[in-house]
Amino acid sequence: MGNILVCDDERSICEMLDIALRRDGHKVETVKSGEDAKRKLESALYDVVVTDIKMPNTDGIEVLRYAHQVSPDSAVILITAVDDYEAAVEAVKAGGATDYIRKSPGLVDEIKLAINRALEKMTLSRQNFAFKRDAATRNSLGNIVGASPAMEKLKQTIRTVASTQSTILIYGESGTGKELVARAVHVCSPRASEPFVSINCGAFPETLLESELFGYVKGAFTGANQNKRGLFEVADQGTIFLDEISEMTLTMQVKLLRVLQERSVRPVGGTTEIPIDVRVIAATNRDLDKQVAENTFREDLYYRLSVIPVSVPALRERREDVPLLVNHFLKKYAPAAGKGILRVNVESLAALCGYDWPGNVRQLENTIERAVALETGEELNVELPAERSKAKAAAAGVGVAGGTVSAGSSSVLPEGVDMEKYVADIERSLLLAALAQSNGVQTRAAEVLKISYRSFRHLAKKYEL
Repeated sequence: MGNILVCDDERSICEMLDIALRRDGHKVETVKSGEDAKRKLESALYDVVVTDIKMPNTDGIEVLRYAHQVSPDSAVILITAVDDYEAAVEAVKAGGATDYIRKSPGLVDEIKLAINRALEKMTLSRQNFAFKRDAATRNSLGNIVGASPAMEKLKQTIRTVASTQSTILIYGESGTGKELVARAVHVCSPRASEPFVSINCGAFPETLLESELFGYVKGAFTGANQNKRGLFEVADQGTIFLDEISEMTLTMQVKLLRVLQERSVRPVGGTTEIPIDVRVIAATNRDLDKQVAENTFREDLYYRLSVIPVSVPALRERREDVPLLVNHFLKKYAPAAGKGILRVNVESLAALCGYDWPGNVRQLENTIERAVALETGEELNVELPAERSKAKAAAAGVGVAGGTVSAGSSSVLPEGVDMEKYVADIERSLLLAALAQSNGVQTRAAEVLKISYRSFRHLAKKYEL
């Protein structure tokens, strides 16, 4: 159903259309002059404008031109009499008007059909835009690389919650892939064919964030030369992802809470509420419980957002996924750089598996991209971020040399090291990397690791690969 503005200087036509269109479920406003129509267009967003052509002072053609200027997304339907038929045809040919309808006994039915055609066209246009924009994310669940228990659990959670309409709050450190998780939820949901809209709440000052989320009308502030739909309205029927929600000011938190409660938005400077049907997914890398206790995040909004909390594990908590990620990024960046790199150096891979990755998957991706750009041979050698790797080696007294873990000194980490788990993680990571490199052929994987096929099978069984 649409938001309709009807403009006609005949009271009977306004009343007749108001009753008929409301019966069909549309939201309708009527005005009796072109001047009033222009004022309405300045203060609200309309899907369709229905206007008579012949009116005193400001006629329908001027309303059409003004609507095209301040609200270009609005469809305009002209009501014509016999003597202004040619003007209506010219308006349609010029591309400004969507349709024209002659005044006749069947006027109401024809306008209903014209409005439905206009709304269907707008819906198809928005869906087509959404399809193009989301084409790269259509297989988002498959794009979540990882076979560790933590990632398998995360994928199962995504499948489970995707079918619901509940609000989701994603927790995770920077670089863990929170937006990728949000996109996967959207793609696996019944809203998959509708828009997925993402915004980083920390990237905008308060006033700009409000206009981005809720839209604005012409004249709402300096530079607002035409009406603009907000991201909540753009995401209607789909999903909106609010990244870094903890960066939102308290004032904006109040406004967001109202949108979640009322399921409608009011553009900045507008007077009309626009109903929306949007699934909200928020994300943060901060402790919102702590922020609520410190009164920097509203408790009521927190409970509204965290209906379903989802945690994305840090990369150091799933080291066995490092080889899979490394192979994934190698396949992504090597062809793009025109490099014939076939594999990752075993020593480099062991070092990558032993690194803590404070920047998580994003840091690993950047590291592999840089290594690919610098590599000249067929085997990728990766240099870890120097200051981090040296600090860790100094603290742990552990280094990687010749593909084996060796003690650099007699010291260990202050809290101690679970050596069996550490070694097991590296072994499992090397097995996975070798399998990925050999396309799952175990005999080739054994050759890559320079061990016997029997030993490989024993280790694969041990780690349930």
